[in-house]
Amino acid sequence: QVQLVESGGGLVQAGGSLRLSCAASGRTFSTYYMGWFRQAPGKEREFVATIAWNTGWTYYAVSAQGRFTISRDNAKNTVLLQMNSLKPEDTAVYYCASSSTYSAPVQLGQTGTYDYWGQGTQVTVSS
Repeated sequence: QVQLVESGGGLVQAGGSLRLSCAASGRTFSTYYMGWFRQAPGKEREFVATIAWNTGWTYYAVSAQGRFTISRDNAKNTVLLQMNSLKPEDTAVYYCASSSTYSAPVQLGQTGTYDYWGQGTQVTVSS
């Protein structure tokens, strides 16, 4: 089992920045990828970014490229999502997720690839 706890969400004006944090505990040694997804009201959960836990390789959704940066601190078992130039359409609940299996990039954007999920943190961007 892996437990994931997100923090760092909040209310920010358009153009502002937020940094989300996800703390992992439990059987983290089996983690291959750590990712971020988001879900807006009435919409499906969508992929934002993912990072390979051991190598630091990263993969982003088109909507996140150039504005969001995913990183990890292996010593603290933490993955971060730095979000800049936020837009009202970024408003959503952001979820951290972990995967224990190697996957091709096309699979990393799918929720079924991930084994464990956090409870989510709300991000609201006002116009």
